[in-house]
Amino acid sequence: MKPLCLSLLTVLPALAFGADPAAPDPAGAPPMAIVEVTGTGQSRQVQNITRADLQQAAPGTSPLKTLEKLPGVSFQSADPFGSYEWSTRFSIRGFNQNQLGFTLDDIPLGDMSYGNNNGLHISRAISSENIGRVAVSQGAGALGTASTNNLGGTVQFVTLGPANEAGVTAAQTLGSDDTARTFVRFDSGEFAGGTKFYISGTRMRSEKWKGAGPQDQDQFNSRIERRIGEHTLSAFFNYSDRREVDYQDLSHEMARRLGMDWDNYYPDWQRAVNAAKGIYSGAVNSLDDAYYLGQGLRKDKLAGATLDLQLTPALAAKVTGYHHGNEGQGHWYTPYTPTSAEVPISIRTTEYTISRNGVLGDVTWELGMHTLNAGFWAERNKHMLTRNFYAATDGRYIDDFLRGPMSTGFLQSFVTDTRQFYVQDTIALLDGRLKINAGFKSPKVEIDAHTFIGDRADGTITAKKTFLPQVGVTYQLSRSDELFASGAKNMRSYQPGVNGPFSQTRAGYALSIGELKPETSTTFDVGMRFKRDAVQGSVAVYYAKFDDRQMGIATCAGIVGCAGTIVNVGKVETRGLEALAVWKIAPSLSWFNTFTYNDSTYESNYTDNGRLVAVKGKQVVDAPKKMFNTELAYDANGFFARLGAKYTDKRYYTYLNDNSVPSYVVANLSGGYRLGSAGMLKDLTLQVNVTNLFDRSYFGTIGSNGFAASDVQGTSMTLMSGAPRQVFFTLSGKL
Repeated sequence: MKPLCLSLLTVLPALAFGADPAAPDPAGAPPMAIVEVTGTGQSRQVQNITRADLQQAAPGTSPLKTLEKLPGVSFQSADPFGSYEWSTRFSIRGFNQNQLGFTLDDIPLGDMSYGNNNGLHISRAISSENIGRVAVSQGAGALGTASTNNLGGTVQFVTLGPANEAGVTAAQTLGSDDTARTFVRFDSGEFAGGTKFYISGTRMRSEKWKGAGPQDQDQFNSRIERRIGEHTLSAFFNYSDRREVDYQDLSHEMARRLGMDWDNYYPDWQRAVNAAKGIYSGAVNSLDDAYYLGQGLRKDKLAGATLDLQLTPALAAKVTGYHHGNEGQGHWYTPYTPTSAEVPISIRTTEYTISRNGVLGDVTWELGMHTLNAGFWAERNKHMLTRNFYAATDGRYIDDFLRGPMSTGFLQSFVTDTRQFYVQDTIALLDGRLKINAGFKSPKVEIDAHTFIGDRADGTITAKKTFLPQVGVTYQLSRSDELFASGAKNMRSYQPGVNGPFSQTRAGYALSIGELKPETSTTFDVGMRFKRDAVQGSVAVYYAKFDDRQMGIATCAGIVGCAGTIVNVGKVETRGLEALAVWKIAPSLSWFNTFTYNDSTYESNYTDNGRLVAVKGKQVVDAPKKMFNTELAYDANGFFARLGAKYTDKRYYTYLNDNSVPSYVVANLSGGYRLGSAGMLKDLTLQVNVTNLFDRSYFGTIGSNGFAASDVQGTSMTLMSGAPRQVFFTLSGKL
C-alpha cells in the first residue's frame, strides 16, 4: 500500500430520513434531517451507519453491503443480499476482509472468513433488523477493539437493545427467485424493577438466481437488560442455522464459452456422472467447467453477558464474558475422488468446529483534563479442521451434516490463546477545542497445532508485539469545522485452520517457517470535517505501509484441495484520498456522494519455488483505484425513496496485473409508503427494493479460489458473476 494517509471522516448517509421508518408519522413525516455520522471528535476516520440506512436495504441484506456507500469501502457478492459467504468480499483501503477487525457489542467476530477458524459472519451472528448502528473506522480501529486481525480498519456492530415499551414487530418479504423471509420480534417493555428483554425469530427461504438450490437460514436472537442503580447487567443468546448452495466459480474463458449465467449441474445427476467419465455435452469441454453441487452448512451459538459499572461520576468499568460454538461443513461433489467404479463422484467435505471462550474488560477514568482508558482481552479458541470424503450414490439433495466418511484426507486441531491489553490517555486543552490521545496495545497470540491424519504441518507458533503505539489529535477550528490526524501501528496474528501456515505440508512448513513473521502495518490519516446548514462532509488523505505480507499460493485446483504454500512477499504501500459530501437540497430531498482514490502497490518481488515473480510496482489484487457513490433520497408525506449507484474501477486478480475484471456501475432503488394504522396494527409500511436496477452483467467477486501470479489465457476459475436485477416487496408493522 502507498505513502501518506489521511483518514477522512465521513458524514454519512445523511440522506437518512428524519423519521425512523419503523415508527413513522403517517400524516406526513417531518422535514428530512441530515444525520451526523462523521464521528465528530474522533482523531481517526470513524463513520456511523444509522438504523435508517439498515432499514432501507432489502430485509436480509448483510450489514456489510450497506457499508459499500462509504468512502474507502469495497464490497462484492454473487447474490443480491450480500450474505452468500463464499462470495462475500469486503475491503477497506486495499486491506481485505482477513486484515480487518469485526466486533458485535465488543465481542470479537474474528475475520469472518468462509473457512471458519476464529469467528463467524455478521449475517449469522444477528439478524439485520436487530442491529442498531454500525461504526466504521477506515484507518486504525480503537485500541480497545478485540481483534488481532486489524492491519487496516475495524467494523463495530451494535445491537438494537430492548424497547422500553412492550410490543411486537413483524415483517414479511416476498420477491425474486421464490424469496420468502419472515421476521418477528417481541419486546417485553421495561418492568418495574428495571428489567426488559426482546426475543426474535427469522426464517429465510430463497432459491439461487441461476442454477438450482436453496439459500436458507433460520435465526433466533434474544437479549435481556437490567438496571441495578447506576449499573447495567445485560446478557444475550443468538442462534443461527444457515444452508447455502454454491454458485459455480467462473473464468474469463468459461464466461465467453458458457455464458455469465453458467452454473453447476444440479439436479442433473446423469450429466455430472457423464462429465466425470469424460463425456461432455453442450459447450462443456473440461472436468472443471462444472461440478454437480457445492454447499455450505453452518450452525452457530453465540452468547455473552456484560456488567456495565458506573463506580463514581468520573470512574466507569465494563466486563464482558462470551462463548461461541460453531459446527460447519462445506460440501463439494468431486469427480477427482470416485465413490466406486460405477459412481465416479464422491462428496468432499471441509468440516469445522469452533469453541471460543473469552473475557474483555476496560476502565475509563476522568481525571481533570485527562481521560484515562485501560483494558484487556483474553480468549481460548479450540478449532478442529477435517477433510473427509463420503460416498455419493445418487443425486438426491442432502441438506444436513454428513456422518460416517469413507476416507479422511486430513484431521487437525488448533488451540489458540489470545492475550491483549491496552492503555491510553486523552488530554483536552484549549477549553476542549484541542484533544490529544496517545496509547499502545500489546497483543500475544499463540497457536498450538496438531495433525492426527495426513501430512499437514503441526507445531507451535507465536505472534506478539510488546508495544504497538497509536496517537491522534483533533482541533476544533470552529463549531462547524474540525481537523483530525492519527497514526497507528498494528499486527495481524497467524491464522489457524484451512488458510494459515499449518495448511502447508510438514516439508513446506519447515522451508517457510524461517521467513514467516507476523504481518504489520503502519497507518496515518489527516483530514477535515465540516458541517453547514445545508451541506456537510469531510475530506481526508491517508498512507499505509504493510510489512511481511504473507501470501498463500495454491498448488492445484480448488476442488482437489492440495496443501498450499505460504510465502513472505514483503511490503505493500497505499496512498489515497477520500471525500464525502451531503447536500440537503430541500426539506424532503438530499443528495449523498462519496469519492475514493486508492493506490495500493506491491513494493517487493517474491520467489515461488525458486522462480522470481516480479510484482514490485504492480497494483494490489482486488483493490480498485477509484470508486464513486451517489445517492438521492426523498422523504415526505408518508412516501420515501432512495436511488443510488456505485462505480467500481477495474480490479486485478493476478499479482502480475496481466488480467483483471472491468469497471462497472450498479444502481439500486428502494422506496415505499407508510400506511399508518389499521385496527390493532400500527406503523404499517410497504416497501419495495430493486437491486441492480438496470440489470447490469458484471463480475462481482474475484479471488473466490484465490489469486494467481499470472493468468494470461484467462482460465483461472476464481471469478463470480454478480446477481441480475431482483425485486423484493416487504410489509411491516407493529402490534
